[in-house]
Amino acid sequence: MDIRDKMHSGELYCCSDESLMKEQAVCIDKQAIYNAKPHIYMKEREAMLKDMFAEVGKDCYIESPFHANWGKHTHLGNGVYANFHLTLVDDTDIYIGDYTMIGPNVTLVTASHPIHPGLREKQVQYNLPVRIGKNVWIGAGVIVLAGVTIGDNSVIGAGSVVTHDIPANVIAYGSPCRVARPIDEHDMQYYDKTRKIDFD
Repeated sequence: MDIRDKMHSGELYCCSDESLMKEQAVCIDKQAIYNAKPHIYMKEREAMLKDMFAEVGKDCYIESPFHANWGKHTHLGNGVYANFHLTLVDDTDIYIGDYTMIGPNVTLVTASHPIHPGLREKQVQYNLPVRIGKNVWIGAGVIVLAGVTIGDNSVIGAGSVVTHDIPANVIAYGSPCRVARPIDEHDMQYYDKTRKIDFD
């Protein structure tokens, strides 16, 4: 199996492969240019995102700076927003659904390493995709680990470490992240506990 196929299969491979490192350097250089581009150049920044990422839907915006291992393995739906210091360890695919909001200092990780110290010494790793549904809110400082899926509409509280799948339509937080409760009728009428939503 080709090393690039191994990256997306969950198989072990050597991440310090010279050809991978050269290809990755090109991706990282593109990010540096994006991060240095002033916000007044919105059209250029939008075009750069589409060049760097696998897919970019309409009206997506990523604040500078952001960092990615590749960028080209990340898929954005429509209306995705990410605040400052997003880190994408996208050694395989990251999927982010429509209208998902990502707080500052969030890290999404697809890469992992074997426990066997001899393998780690040889810079061996394996990758599992991260899937984030539509209309998810990921709070500041969240870490989502390899292989995790987060369901549509769910809210992940600030500072959480998400080690396992989170279903749709729930509020979850903690380290490790656990479901606290479902999103319910109260949430449809109130924000910030008891402040009533004015739909006018």
